[in-house]
Amino acid sequence: MKTLILAVALLLAGSTLAQAQFDMLLKGGHVIDPLNEINSARDVGIKDGKIAQVAVNIPESEAEKVVDVSGLYVTPGLVDIHVHVYAGTGARRGYNGDSSVYPDGFTLRSGVTTVVDVGSSGWEQFEDFKDRVIDRSQTRVLAMLNIISAGMTSGDEEHDIREMDSEATARMAIKYPELIVGVKSAHYRHPDWTSVERAVEAGRLADIPVMIDFGSNHPDTRPLADLLTKKLRRGDIYTHCFSGNRDELISETGKINPGMFAGRQRGVYFDIGHGGGSFRWNVAVAALQQGFPPDSISTDLHIGSMNRGMQTMIRTVSKIYNLDVPLYDVIKMSTSNPARQIKRTDLGHLSEGAVADVAVFRDERGVYGFADSRGARLTGNKLLECELTLREGEVRWDLNGRAGVHWKDVQERRRR
Repeated sequence: MKTLILAVALLLAGSTLAQAQFDMLLKGGHVIDPLNEINSARDVGIKDGKIAQVAVNIPESEAEKVVDVSGLYVTPGLVDIHVHVYAGTGARRGYNGDSSVYPDGFTLRSGVTTVVDVGSSGWEQFEDFKDRVIDRSQTRVLAMLNIISAGMTSGDEEHDIREMDSEATARMAIKYPELIVGVKSAHYRHPDWTSVERAVEAGRLADIPVMIDFGSNHPDTRPLADLLTKKLRRGDIYTHCFSGNRDELISETGKINPGMFAGRQRGVYFDIGHGGGSFRWNVAVAALQQGFPPDSISTDLHIGSMNRGMQTMIRTVSKIYNLDVPLYDVIKMSTSNPARQIKRTDLGHLSEGAVADVAVFRDERGVYGFADSRGARLTGNKLLECELTLREGEVRWDLNGRAGVHWKDVQERRRR
């Protein structure tokens, strides 16, 4: 008789599991998914690493595992399109060396599931970067190749036009279209346009955007307005847009450079790229007050920025949130907008069938201080904290153990 009862119990248990529509159900949260124009209470069902359903009040009985996210915000995994993660090479100081960090220690805990390394490697070292970091990371790592063949070094190579090979850069991008999403020009200190022009040519050949760090600007021969209205194409990206170092703000008038507005009209995207020296409160506040929000929020993550004002992606997002930008908009600037900029529209949203890269945030209220890249402080009253991060449906960060079970229940299961 006991054997029969056990068999029936096992049969019923198997039937229940067979009927489960979801591997995991995020229950009771407020979903913000700008691509699908969702900003309301919804549950999120996940199956086989994909988003299976986003709907109101999905029954718990339909899931093998239920995670209570009541009172929290559920969003797509954040997409940080400006980082430096070509670590482990042994090179000193350069962004393809000691200045880079391995991504997983700084991304998942901040709700970031995808990053774009912008220019740490050139075409010559990309396959080493792929083997050393990209293929080994839980975080999805994409790349923009530096127009400099040797990548972003600490030496004179960054300014040597002989190192700028548009055709070789394009060939490598075409070889790895699933990983290489753009071309980067950065730090160029000479008063001509060679670095920008060769990057744009590589982008044209590979049909990918370029991102420009304008380096040491020469306003007499390389005015910012000319970069944004004559050199860059629709869909190209100007990073460090609130730096104040490259004439983004006209100091005499307190007005945002008219070339910024003209560049936006042309179709250029504007990315924050906070970094260790490229975000100033006076520029950000003026820009927002004058109707010039950023298109994307990014960190320019490296050992300098993470230990200065930038700190983390979620603190960078919180900075813009504290400038009276609605939460829906800052999530858009951190998910679907950057995904569109890099032509990866498969990312940055919670559409049915999309990869289950998901972040769960708590919206705290209090008194918080936020530093810019000069150490200047803004006091705010809102702070986002990442509670949970899923990468392809797997829990990769869980601040308060929400996806776990009570330890006593674990002990009981072991006894059984």
